[in-house]
Amino acid sequence: MAEQTPLTVSQAVNVAKGAVTSIPTMVVLGEVTGFRGPNARSGHCYFQVKDDSFAMDAIVWRNTYARSGIRLRDGMQVLLTGKFDVYAATGRLSFIAKSITASGEGLLRQQVAQLARKLEREGLMDPARKRPVPRFCMRVCVVTSLSGSVIDDVKRTLRRRNPLVQLDCVGAQVQGPGAPQTIIRALRVAAASQPEAILLVRGGGSFEDLMTFNDEGLARAVAACPVPVVTGIGHEPDTSICDMVADKRCSTPTAAAESVAPALDEVYETILRRRERLGAAMSAIVERDQQQVQLLGNAAGRSMGARLSRERVSVEALARRTPQPWWRTAPTSCSKASSACMTQCREASHAGRRNWTERRAGWKGWGSGCCGRTRPHSQGPRPRLTHCRPCGCLPAAMRLPATRTGRS
Repeated sequence: MAEQTPLTVSQAVNVAKGAVTSIPTMVVLGEVTGFRGPNARSGHCYFQVKDDSFAMDAIVWRNTYARSGIRLRDGMQVLLTGKFDVYAATGRLSFIAKSITASGEGLLRQQVAQLARKLEREGLMDPARKRPVPRFCMRVCVVTSLSGSVIDDVKRTLRRRNPLVQLDCVGAQVQGPGAPQTIIRALRVAAASQPEAILLVRGGGSFEDLMTFNDEGLARAVAACPVPVVTGIGHEPDTSICDMVADKRCSTPTAAAESVAPALDEVYETILRRRERLGAAMSAIVERDQQQVQLLGNAAGRSMGARLSRERVSVEALARRTPQPWWRTAPTSCSKASSACMTQCREASHAGRRNWTERRAGWKGWGSGCCGRTRPHSQGPRPRLTHCRPCGCLPAAMRLPATRTGRS
């Protein structure tokens, strides 16, 4: 037997590479495992596909992965179309995928993702479109299956947290063919009763079991419902299209019931906190206004005091300039310019005032001068003294035109 010529590693790898590249293009169905992409630097995806017995390395280039529109993850069933190739640097055999599509549950998830993108472009998932759910609901309607344990959990939760909440139930099929249409009809019935919120709930299940809530018609009905819709479908990792378009999404049916019915002790504590805040705010307002009133009162007192002082000065000045009545005016001059004559003229002025008072009372008297002699006067409304007989002086208060009667 002739000995074979030994090959170098490079030659052996090239032989294997040539043999592998002669294999035609094929379609491989398998489950993704060990997914490590996209690579942070190159963007390529490196993983394995396996079945119950074997596994093989697979590579999806960056552009191929971007065109596929799906997101690979471990456990996902995929259809890979491509050819085998050998990486010369390591001699490693890999399947190079030219296209990739989802299969089984993966295909369903891809369809759900496409529908989600479509509804998002239409604005049905816009947070600005969603309505706020009342914090204290007094009437709630539940849309779910009446034969499962979910409705009992919702009733128990509401009864425990807030027994004042009125609960209405509308039955619907939540799984299987025709389930979306029954839920749409149940939503219409629930909205017609005009509750404050509608709970659309369902228990956990597989992805295929929850596909009812990924229906496009049901999603549009939830978005168009005139009453705020709160969803509690499946468990925490499960997210459906109805969750995305609903006004509020909760992880479980129990959490959905708790979100519309706050506990009574929480309501009581909230009222107490708000009462304290209101009291503190009112006290601050009253104190601020009291200080303002006090400042205004002090300013008004100072202003009034200054005004009264100015008015007092004005009145005193007017009093000094106003002439006095004739009987209060003291005589200022006398022809004799003697102190005795001035004293007698002042006394004659007082006597004239007494005569005028007496004449008003009905007694007709005589006027007197500084010499003590009397003489009759006119019968006017008050006595008019003409002059003193001895000295001929006339007191300043008596300088009035006189009408003489009788003897002079």
